[in-house]
Parts: sequence; structure tokens; C-alpha cells
Amino acid sequence: MSKKELNQNDKFNLDLIDTFEPNFTFSDKPINRFKTSDPNDAKNILDKAEKLSNLKKKINSIENCKLKNNSKNLVLGDGNVNSPIMLIGEAPGTEEDVSGIPFQGEVGKLLKKMLLAINIKIENVYLSYSVNFRPPEDRKPSAQEIKRYSIFLKEHVSIINPKIIILMGSTAMESLTGISNKISSERGNWKEIIIKNKTCPMMITFSPSYLIRFPENKKYSWEDLKKIRQKITDLNIKIQ
Repeated sequence: MSKKELNQNDKFNLDLIDTFEPNFTFSDKPINRFKTSDPNDAKNILDKAEKLSNLKKKINSIENCKLKNNSKNLVLGDGNVNSPIMLIGEAPGTEEDVSGIPFQGEVGKLLKKMLLAINIKIENVYLSYSVNFRPPEDRKPSAQEIKRYSIFLKEHVSIINPKIIILMGSTAMESLTGISNKISSERGNWKEIIIKNKTCPMMITFSPSYLIRFPENKKYSWEDLKKIRQKITDLNIKIQ
């Protein structure tokens, strides 16, 4: 599909995803996930915060792990813990390992623009990874490592309890679905996962880091993003 074949609205949003401003300011401060005026929301947030703290302790107790031994920080998640959207990436990189916050630098800039293209602010989404430590030399986690951390990821999903999951990258796909095919053959199709008797729709798509390396595939990601926006509309999901 070429840009000539896109309608005007699609072209505008794909152009938005394509742009990179050299002076773009991207905060490295954690998003305030405790800001709410609803007492019930506040109670739910505190409950989730306690569960996430316990999950972090479990992950930190892992022994004999090359990922953990290579890393400076455990990167659990960030954003709105009460968000109906949980976005799961592959693994922390250098900047995330230093800051302890997911999706930093150019990867974070592109993700922010991708979400804005479907009218979602990044601070209204909950962000996390399939594995919580930076792999040595930023290599792809092994199948054994992915399987080991998938136990924690499923617990993580259960705590956040989202209405839609976005899996970005093959590691995220394999971790939550067990699928190890090429992501190009699986992306763009809705799948479902059942965790603790709750069913949640999932969309598999390319990761921002992959799109930075292979920008010609942004047009496919835009098709996936439109499907996500349509699902949000169909399910009457409010994001704020």
C-alpha cells in the first residue's frame, strides 16, 4: 500500500507517525498514576500499587538470570494503572535500563505519535514489557527467558485488568500467546487471552524500535492502529 492509496485522513496520521523532530522533548519522569478525584478509583489504584509492588519483589527475587545480572534496573511498568489499555513491549533498552521507565528516547517519541494518531495520549495507557530486564547487548530474549518471565507478565496483566491488550513485537507475542511464528504473519488480527477466567482481546503489531529500523512497515502498523481505535469504539471504552 502506498501513500497515494491512502485517504486524506489516513495520510495525515501516517505522516504524523513518520515525523521526527530533533528537538522533541520527552520527559524521563514517571507518569503520575495516582491523580484521580474519584474515591473508588483512588482505592483501586492503591490496591493495584500494592500488588505491583509485591510483583516487583517476586521478579527481583529471580536467581541465575543473565537478563537480571546484566541490568541496572528492573523495569516493571508505568502509566495509568486503571487504564483500559495495556501496551506490552519486548524488553527494556539502554535508556529504559538507566531510568527504570519504559519506552524512552526515540522509541518513546514514536510510540507517543502512534497513539496520538488514534487520539490516545500516552499517559492514559499502561506501559510494560514482556521481560523486565535489559538483555545483554540488546539481544532478543531466548525462548527459555521468555517463558520464565511470562509467568510474571500474566500476573501483571491480571493486576492491571485491561479491556484491550496491545502486543508490540515478537517477544511480547510469544510471551503472552506462546506463538513463535514471524510477527508479520500474525499482526493485524484480533486474538483473545483468558487470564483468571477473564477474556481480553489482543492486537499484535510491530514494536516502535522495529519501525525505526524498518520505517517502510509503518503503513502496516497504521492499519493495526485503526483496528485498535475501532475496537475501542465498538466496546464503548472510555480512555482518560
